[in-house]
Amino acid sequence: MPLPEKDAIIFHPIGYIRSPFETPEGMPIQPSGAEDVAGKIELHDALKEGLQDLEGFSHIILLYHFHKNEGYHLKVKPFMDTEERGLFSTRAPRRPNMIGMSTVELLSIEGNVLHIRGVDVLDKTPLIDIKPYVKEFDAVPADRFGWLETNAKKSESLKSDERFANK
Repeated sequence: MPLPEKDAIIFHPIGYIRSPFETPEGMPIQPSGAEDVAGKIELHDALKEGLQDLEGFSHIILLYHFHKNEGYHLKVKPFMDTEERGLFSTRAPRRPNMIGMSTVELLSIEGNVLHIRGVDVLDKTPLIDIKPYVKEFDAVPADRFGWLETNAKKSESLKSDERFANK
């Protein structure tokens, strides 16, 4: 189901996320299931000046492109459920705009390389942006979690399978 081209937005990777995951199968489905998984970000060298002061943050938010996915369905069976759900009530990777988001721990910065922990993405994933995680901005109090109310804890142990593979 293609979207109208006239309103196209073009992003270019600012770097790439490196991880031990070369295929989606068996990969953690959320950072909570990847707490000890180390990775790194290789930022384009021309952008490293933008990393100034980032080392003062313990966590960062990564926005990235699901570069291996194509197509989407508006109803999906998410990893943490057996019932079909509306796409936008899930974190399914196949979406109209293939944008992913993860909050990871920032361990250190060496030049244009950021060492991170809690990485739950495929190796060589194109990075769109980095934002500092600030609990006062990003950890908002919430009192409803929809269908995930009883399923969210599953993210700590569930791994990716073929259900969102390009078919």
